[in-house]
Amino acid sequence: MTLYKQLLERERASELIKVGVIGAGQMGFGMIAQISQIPGMSVTGISDINIKNAQTAADYYNEHATNKENIVVSDDLRKVIDSDNVEVVVDATGVPEVGANIALEALKSKKHLVLLNVEVDITIGSLMHRLFENAGLVYTGSAGDEPAVTSDLFEFAKSMGMDVLVAGKGKNNPFLPTANPDTCAAEARSKHMNSHMLAAFQDGTKTMAEMNLLSNATGLKPDIVGMHGIEGNLETTLEQLDLKENGGVLNKFGVVDYVRGLAPGCFVIVKSDQAPVDAELKYLKVGKGPHYILYRPFHLASLETPNTCAKVILQHDYSIQPIGAPVSDTVAVAKREITAGEELDGIGGYSVRGVVETHVTQLQEGHIPVGLISGHVVAKKNIKLGTFLTLDDIELDAETSVYKLRTLQDRLFPAE
Repeated sequence: MTLYKQLLERERASELIKVGVIGAGQMGFGMIAQISQIPGMSVTGISDINIKNAQTAADYYNEHATNKENIVVSDDLRKVIDSDNVEVVVDATGVPEVGANIALEALKSKKHLVLLNVEVDITIGSLMHRLFENAGLVYTGSAGDEPAVTSDLFEFAKSMGMDVLVAGKGKNNPFLPTANPDTCAAEARSKHMNSHMLAAFQDGTKTMAEMNLLSNATGLKPDIVGMHGIEGNLETTLEQLDLKENGGVLNKFGVVDYVRGLAPGCFVIVKSDQAPVDAELKYLKVGKGPHYILYRPFHLASLETPNTCAKVILQHDYSIQPIGAPVSDTVAVAKREITAGEELDGIGGYSVRGVVETHVTQLQEGHIPVGLISGHVVAKKNIKLGTFLTLDDIELDAETSVYKLRTLQDRLFPAE
């Protein structure tokens, strides 16, 4: 039975899937509005640090939904997660420390967790997936976010017996490595966005994190630190994301990467060694061969998140999860000159940006995952622009939940 038919059955039986949302910003609000039109599902809890945002979202939902709800509205995320009227929690915060606390609270309350928080997933996802799985709960990233969309294409190709050479996404924003909330302020206001979120898009952190998540879910790795990030269209991407001996930029296949020019889509590059299959792909006008690009030209971000909520409850299934130990990490790089004694802020701020590399490299070099730049983090010495940060450079806040959970993850999942 299709997901839609299962939702219709839930609607007819008045057994609605009860969704609690943490974070009522741009993504969270859009998802809440979308759920108001979905059969068999309702929003029963909304939390935001700005209580006005949470109440506005709740009012909008009840104004437009057929099934009105007595929605729990709070600036305390625990009240939503712990509510008996919530069965699946969506983390729409994008903040690693908040995400770590949401995950712990969801575990304690025996609630499934859907993440629109790539940042926490790439930091402690291997551990949290294992803990949720052992508790009989679903821990999953969200449909509609580029990692899950690309993962779907990867699974689609692999299920047909094709070799996946490259998987990735188009990058929407220009790459401005020193972008910060001030440089993004005017554009953020014009787009009704949080300036920290836009800074994380522009400085590359978000793209690195998304491809990190895809790497952890598929086993594909970045070919080089930071990936290649070529500029191209569907045809030239095939030519460039090929091996160097074939005129491309890659040292190897089995990689994740991003392309400026394919936004807002996601893609996989595939091939088949079977001559009849290759001939069929040419006949079906997939491409000229021997490599073919399978491309979805859109991703609908949080508007697709309800599909994951439905899969979790109706099928005890997921959209994207780590395959085990981390495959890659997104590590902190100084995006300005930092003076000894200064306190660093985290993702989307003024101090650091994220760059993806393999987990093995992260361990060998002692680089610090960008999600750990949280709480009270202080520079031990002067740090130059572009420095890959290590514990020689900064003092991390060992009291944060995300630090404690990452430490535990590193003990339970040694490098493979």
